[in-house]
Amino acid sequence: MITTVVNPYLDGNFAPVRQEITTNTLKVIGELPPDLSGMFVRNGPNPQHQPIGQYHWFDGDGMLHGVEISSKKATYRNRYVRTRGWNIENEVGKAVWSGLLEPPQMDNPYGPGKNTANTALVWHAGQFLALWEGGTPHNIQLPELETTSEYTYNNKLTSPFTAHPKVDPVTGEMMFFGYSFAPPYLQYGVVSPQGEILRTVPIELPMGVMMHDFAITENYTIFMDLPLTFSPERMQRGEPMIMFESQRPSRFGIVPRHGDNSNIRWFESPSCYVFHTLNAYEAGDEIILIACRMSSTTVLESGSSTDPTANIPLLHRWRFNLSTGAVTEEMLDDVPAEFPRVNENLLGRKTQYGYAGKMANSPEPLFEGVIKYNFRDGKSQTHEFGQGRYGGEAVFAPRLNATAEDDGWLITFVHDQNLETSELVVINAQDVTSEPVARVIIPQRVPYGFHGAWVTAAQLKNSI
Repeated sequence: MITTVVNPYLDGNFAPVRQEITTNTLKVIGELPPDLSGMFVRNGPNPQHQPIGQYHWFDGDGMLHGVEISSKKATYRNRYVRTRGWNIENEVGKAVWSGLLEPPQMDNPYGPGKNTANTALVWHAGQFLALWEGGTPHNIQLPELETTSEYTYNNKLTSPFTAHPKVDPVTGEMMFFGYSFAPPYLQYGVVSPQGEILRTVPIELPMGVMMHDFAITENYTIFMDLPLTFSPERMQRGEPMIMFESQRPSRFGIVPRHGDNSNIRWFESPSCYVFHTLNAYEAGDEIILIACRMSSTTVLESGSSTDPTANIPLLHRWRFNLSTGAVTEEMLDDVPAEFPRVNENLLGRKTQYGYAGKMANSPEPLFEGVIKYNFRDGKSQTHEFGQGRYGGEAVFAPRLNATAEDDGWLITFVHDQNLETSELVVINAQDVTSEPVARVIIPQRVPYGFHGAWVTAAQLKNSI
């Protein structure tokens, strides 16, 4: 008997949906808050065609799932991000590019790879952008979710653009970076509140590394030179192009927001990997970073690790003393968690609360709940989705004119594997252990995905 191994990321609720729909009347269990007004949009991988070779979850074409909420009613639509690669593959009717687990296709007539625009989203200066860290952002029209164009900042964008730019809630500036296989391995940019790139500067690194995220404070930007390295020389020897090198230390570079390589300071700590930061802030002479730390990772390798704690993210806090050069690192929670978020009205400032997805005990990245961390007393509370129900990143939507940091809602998509239904869940952030205040039933399955964004009614009105 021949058994076929099914790729878990093409099966169950990781499998793509191919139909784009618009639904104007959605069933709501509970009640949507009358003052919750705006649009929740989530990005994620959704291959248009049967993939070539080994498929990695990070490979799929970007698809946006959006729920617009107004006057206690909700509408839903989903749309592919119409990238150049999506358009080419749509025209030829099949996949043209292989993915991360295959060698680069240097002889591909369409180019060695495609920008999938599948990872995250940001609203800034009237633009809503779909992001993928290897290339250019794509401008998305709201609320229609239609792709209008690649967004190059009037051709001033000269590097790749991170999937996780940071918008300063006070100044309106947006910080971004781009990493590369070849020098300069890292470039750092600042965008004005009006949406113009002010400057892009190279930051020197010893070699290319995968730098998925970074952090900002009121006055500084923090880069993570972690040992998930790129090596063309390794590839020529028949070894992996991307590899976690556990013998290399982790380095954290702290640079003034408008600084450059001449005034960056590097701090070393034990080898680790961080996909996502929760927040960072300043306290006296210290820069404090909170992020989900893994001792090592094999997420971009086809092999397994000898490290029993590999790929298990735990919330940690680092303190970098700018006067003494001292570094301390401490674990804040022993419950595996990822996709951390804060109230972004306080990004780069000290917060009392943070939120992250509670990971299920599963070989796949499934989230069985949302953890609310209280950094003041060191305690946490968890909203459990329920048996056989798994969600994603919970985005904080602040209440209009809120005076308390946690006055708002946590919003995420949840899939019920027992009923094979998907829904948008709205949780009271001040009472996370209670039942959701509203569950919006989605008429089509929403596959598990990556990062979301809450766009307020005012931002929707001012979208360009």
